[in-house]
Amino acid sequence: MAAQALEGIAMTLIGNLAARMATCAFLLSPGMAASNAAEAAPKQTVIVAVGAEGSEEFREPFRTWAGRWRAAAEKGQAEFHVVGLDPESGVSDRDRLKGLLARHGAASPEPLWLILIGHGTFDGKLARFNLRGPDLSSGELAEIVKPVARPLAIADCSSSSAPFLAELSGRNRVIITATRSGHEYNLARLGDFLSASINDPDGDLDKDGQTSLLEAFLLASNRVQEFYAAESRLATEHSLVDDNGDKLGTPPDWFKGTRAVKTAKDGTPPDGRLAQTFVLVRSEAEARLSPEQRARRDELERQLADVRGKKSSLAEDEYLDLIEPLLLELGTISATALKDAPGDEARLTKPATTP
Repeated sequence: MAAQALEGIAMTLIGNLAARMATCAFLLSPGMAASNAAEAAPKQTVIVAVGAEGSEEFREPFRTWAGRWRAAAEKGQAEFHVVGLDPESGVSDRDRLKGLLARHGAASPEPLWLILIGHGTFDGKLARFNLRGPDLSSGELAEIVKPVARPLAIADCSSSSAPFLAELSGRNRVIITATRSGHEYNLARLGDFLSASINDPDGDLDKDGQTSLLEAFLLASNRVQEFYAAESRLATEHSLVDDNGDKLGTPPDWFKGTRAVKTAKDGTPPDGRLAQTFVLVRSEAEARLSPEQRARRDELERQLADVRGKKSSLAEDEYLDLIEPLLLELGTISATALKDAPGDEARLTKPATTP
C-alpha cells in the first residue's frame, strides 16, 4: 500500500505540474511565446512520398492524405517536403527521395518522419513501393536510410508493405506498416486513417494534450478495422508497429491504452515505448521543454516502465527505492519548464490535490 500511495502522490504531482505548464503556456501572449531561441532550435522534418496513382480514382485521395500531413507538419512547426505531386522532371522520384533523406539525415535530437502513401507490390521475394519511374524496394530504402543519424519514423501505408518492417527495423527507429504480410495486396486504408489521426485529439489516450505516433497508429488501426466491418468486408490489411529493433512488429490488439499487454516469448522489450515519444504536433506544455529535457524525460519514463514491469518480483521497500528517484526527477523536469513563466512560483508552491 505504501508503494502505491507514494507512486500515486508522485504521479499526481507530475500531472498537476504538466497541467499548469499548459495553463501557463496558454496565458502567455503571442509576442511572448515566440523567441529567437525557439526559431533557431532544431526542427522535426516530415518527408511524404506519394507513389504512382495507378488509376485516376486514387489521385485525389492520395493528395488529400498528403495534405493532412502537410497541415500537421505546419502546425507542429516542422519542415515539410513532398515527393510525387509535382510535374515529372529529369530526376526520378526515387532519386529525389534519396536526396531529401541524405540532406535531412544528419544528427539531430528532433525526429525525421518518412511517410509512404500509395501502392505496393510483393512477388514472393521482394517488396516494392510503387513510384513514378523506378520503384523503391525495401532493400533499397534500407540502404538509403542507413546513414540517418537522428530519430527516424517510417510509416509505409501501402499494400504489401510488411516486408519493409524487417528490412528497416533498428535502433532509434519506429517502423509502421499497413500490412502484416506481403500477400495483403489490396489497397491499404491505413494511409487515410493515419493521416487523419496524427493530430486528432480522440487519439490522446494518456490525456497529455497531444497525440503521439503510437496513439495515432492505434486510433488509425482501429478505424481501419471499423471501415471493413461497416462495409461487411473481410479485412485485407493488418497493421504492425516496431520500435524495439527485433524486426517482428506488434499488432494494435496487443495494446491496452498505450501499454503493450502482451510480450514476446523471448523477453524482448515490448514495442510502443519509442513510438509514444514521437509527437508531430506538440502541446504547448510539451513545446516548452528543450530537446534535452524531452530526451531525459523519455528515458526516465522508460526506466519507470521497466521497474513497474518487475514490481511483482520486488520487495516493497526495494520497489520504492527504485521508483522514488525516477518520479522525483520527472517532477523536477516539469517544474523546470515552468520556472520562467509569470506567476509560476505561486502555482508551483500550491499543494497538489490528491484525487
